Amino acid sequence: MKQFWVRFSLFSFIWILIILFQSENRPVSILVFAGALSVYFFLSLNKGLFFLYVGLTLFIFPHAFWLQTDAGLAVLALLYLSIEASFRLKQSYLLSYLLLNLFFSLIITWLSEGRSVEWLLLSALVYFPVFKLNRMILERNEQKEIYETLLNEYRKVKLLSISGERNARLEERTRIARDIHDSVGHRLTALIMKLEVLTIQDNKTGYGELKRMAQESLNETRHAVKALQTEENEGIATVVHLIRKLEAESHILVQFTMKQGVLSIPISNETSVVLYRVIQEALTNAMRHAQSREVHITLGKSAADSLSFEIRNSIFRAEAFSYGFGLTNMKKRAEELNGSLEAYQTEKEFIVRGAIPILWGETV
Repeated sequence: MKQFWVRFSLFSFIWILIILFQSENRPVSILVFAGALSVYFFLSLNKGLFFLYVGLTLFIFPHAFWLQTDAGLAVLALLYLSIEASFRLKQSYLLSYLLLNLFFSLIITWLSEGRSVEWLLLSALVYFPVFKLNRMILERNEQKEIYETLLNEYRKVKLLSISGERNARLEERTRIARDIHDSVGHRLTALIMKLEVLTIQDNKTGYGELKRMAQESLNETRHAVKALQTEENEGIATVVHLIRKLEAESHILVQFTMKQGVLSIPISNETSVVLYRVIQEALTNAMRHAQSREVHITLGKSAADSLSFEIRNSIFRAEAFSYGFGLTNMKKRAEELNGSLEAYQTEKEFIVRGAIPILWGETV
């Protein structure tokens, strides 16, 4: 949008120069200028660009033919539109538009009372580089599209790879748990039963002590088996995995930055859930209110032993906002963990940032 206003200002400036220095009837020129601006505004919709540019040319040519004392600035206006169109039109359309503008430039220069041949020569020299510039821009856009396609395919393959590794790891954990249960668990159970028999046959305190030790070993083995059979659901790595999954589902490009030492931070499942929900709500806001499909997420460790987070997304127009239900709920959840959360916007970005204390030694 900022680029549009720059282009609009340059186009208006040329027209103002035409009205001030080369117009024979300023009131009529102002009306033509207003009509040209109304057509120019439709360029921001990015629809029917070729016809809109032709329409702008048809405003400039009759005005230069009937209402201007010299054709110089009109030729400059056509040249400016040609340069601007080279960034937005396809090559076939641009070639037709350049030939049209060059033809009109030749006519108004030939019939002009002033000496504007130098403007025509300048236009003729510039139109060829403009055409080449358009070709370079189209090639760059094609390369960008190919890159985006390959990047999306890479992300899909990466997600499949992560999912495959995770499934393989879970299968291996399950196999180990089954082996421990079938071998060690059964042997300990048999040992306890034999100790029970010996205790009944010969009531000695030593057998009872051995039985208690065997029972504790069995309980610890069962606990280890249960832990191996349980899917890991805590830690920063799991949060990252969930965000990547959300990225793939919402078609948002997430630029993820993790500062040094973040992956080693011990966090509980409750903290993981709060962090994930905060990021999820921020991505939801970006999808609803921002025209940009790119979000920057940064996780770090603050000097106060806190897990810091920041989510940024670009905005094109800053508007007044208030904490909705989602952000308010996330702020309360962060505060329940003695953390903090704030959301604000600048002229170009909407930012959600906060921190959650790290409880060293907590069970994770």
